[in-house]
Formats: sequence, structure tokens, C-alpha cells
Amino acid sequence: MTRRAVAGGADHDRSAEDAMRINAADLLAYLVRRLDPQDAPDVLGTVFATAWRRRADLPTDPERARMWLFGIARRSTANHRRSRARADALTARLSDALRVDPAPVVDRDDAGPAVRDAVAELPARQRELVRLVHWDGFTLTQAAEIAGIRASTARTHYARARRTLETALGGLRPGARTDHHLGVVPSR
Repeated sequence: MTRRAVAGGADHDRSAEDAMRINAADLLAYLVRRLDPQDAPDVLGTVFATAWRRRADLPTDPERARMWLFGIARRSTANHRRSRARADALTARLSDALRVDPAPVVDRDDAGPAVRDAVAELPARQRELVRLVHWDGFTLTQAAEIAGIRASTARTHYARARRTLETALGGLRPGARTDHHLGVVPSR
């Protein structure tokens, strides 16, 4: 790199710093009038980052430099609005997708605390599988994937958990299926 290129780089740096410092308040006011006032400082940061990356393009005339910065602010505002619109649309879609009807109330004959206690006593992997299947509504295969284990391993742990729970909860309602006491009716 030649001395002149280095000197030119330092001049661009100084000119960009001066232009941003001189116009910062006006740029922020411009953004506040066009955006949510809470978003304006972030967008101003984007304007300055863009201006800094492109500082070699900064006009030497102070008025042209001001116009150049406001052009960057205008484009940054449009980008921010598009991003916000996409984020709002995604939030609405996710909100609709995640809206669930409340689970039907299952008559547990006051078995809830006993069931929770029995499930809490299971080994961690068995406890997680039971919760994923019976409380969160996943299939055993899906629960295995979520837990990061093979489906065959999940079936073994789940069978052990059922036996343990049947033993622990067997006295709650003679002849009742353990699934009922776990809080959901098993999917068909």
C-alpha cells in the first residue's frame, strides 16, 4: 500500500467521522419521526455502520455528504420497516400455530399429586419420555427424537417407566389404566 493510499484512508476516516458527528442529531430526529422512537437509535447505528463501510464514497462537499447520509438513513428506514413487517407476520403465524385449546379436564380422582410424585421419582430419561408422551402429546417415536435417543431405546425406557408407574399407582383405582392417571387419554 502506498503512502498516498494510507493518507487517503485516514482522510476518508476523518471526513466520515466529521460528517456523522455533525449530522447525528438531525439523522436521529429524522428516524424518530419515521419509526418507533425506540427503534431509531438502532437504525441510526445501522446508518453509521453502512456509512463507515462506504466512507470512500462520501462526497467531499459537506452538504452533499449530509444528503448522502440521509439517503442511507432513508434506505435503512425502509429495510427496517420490511424487517419489522416480516417479524410481525412471523409472530402472528407462530401465535396462531402455537395457540392450543386447553386440555380437557380429566377426572383423576385426586390422583394428580400422586401421579406427579411417582413420575418425579422415575430416572431422568424415563421421566422425560413419560412427560413428552403423556403430558406434551408426542408419540413415543417423536419423544425419542426430541430426547436424542433411538426409538428402540425409548421403547425400552418407556416400558420400564410404565411398569414402575403401574406398581406405584396401582392402588389408586383397581383395574384402571395408568395412562388415565398420567393426565391424558392416550392417543388412538
